[in-house]
Amino acid sequence: MLDQTMNRRRFLKGSGSTLMGTLAMTSMPIAILAPSRSWALELQHLDAHQGRILLRLTRHIFPHKTLEDAVYALVVKDLDAASAADTGTAETMRAGIAALDSRAGGDWLALDDAQQLMHVRAIAGSDLFRKVQSTAVVSLYNNEMAFRHFGYGGELGDAGYLSRGFNDLTWLPELPSSASGPVPGMSG
Repeated sequence: MLDQTMNRRRFLKGSGSTLMGTLAMTSMPIAILAPSRSWALELQHLDAHQGRILLRLTRHIFPHKTLEDAVYALVVKDLDAASAADTGTAETMRAGIAALDSRAGGDWLALDDAQQLMHVRAIAGSDLFRKVQSTAVVSLYNNEMAFRHFGYGGELGDAGYLSRGFNDLTWLPELPSSASGPVPGMSG
């Protein structure tokens, strides 16, 4: 008879590479969405080291001190899927990460933040940098956790956004109405 029990060790051993973390809970809007403080991302193509590098690289390219790693992991998820689907992307990830580690003397993640950033600046414009940057623009900012973190309050083009109490941006300068185009559903 086969042993059908699945313990944590056997699950992790058989599940390939996994990127894991814990929410710091400094961001209450994100904490509200999370079912628990721990998160895990099973990688299909990249290994865990590559996943950690991509997460950290994304943080350097788009730094938000209070944004949880779980949101940055969405970028890694999309890069992993792209690597699995396209051999060119897979090679860009593999070669770019290997080059970053090599530049750092073997392990880029072992460097402190300032040294990591120095290497990120040096690879700006590389295929790896451009792929992470272009993926992160969408993956990092177009999700519910980012919306909550940054205070996005409504849908684009929904006149209700302005007329239902969400016109609360305080960091933009006030402009005269003549500087804007027509607003759907509002007369004036």
